[in-house]
Amino acid sequence: MIPAPTIAGSISRLELLRWFQEGKRIGKDFILVDLRRTDFEGGTIRGSLNLPAQSLYPTIPTLYSIISQGRVANVVWYCGSSRGRGVRAANWFAEYLEEQKDTKIRSLVLEEGIKGWAAAGKDYTRLMDEYDELKWVK
Repeated sequence: MIPAPTIAGSISRLELLRWFQEGKRIGKDFILVDLRRTDFEGGTIRGSLNLPAQSLYPTIPTLYSIISQGRVANVVWYCGSSRGRGVRAANWFAEYLEEQKDTKIRSLVLEEGIKGWAAAGKDYTRLMDEYDELKWVK
């Protein structure tokens, strides 16, 4: 099976960390979307919405309406590793943005997902809600 091309952009965890450090505001400057459902354990990046990928696709028009009214510039999608659900959801949203001819909002995948975030050290884990170190120990 050939993977679908990625039309969404990506963001490194370091760049996202910088957004937090620079005082960019969740819900105003950017939105984080955690796509995990049954594997939603060990914590999530502070301020993330939990919108499981399994039920996301039909809600994209409503999500877009809310985001565009708020003038949010970036939507960052992630799952465990951001290689499956994260890329898929970011692409769905990027395709919807293209259909709407919206060039003001960016759809971004968080590289390496929540696993990469949690493994990167205390600068990252201190920005997690409900962080449970035991869930991330291999």
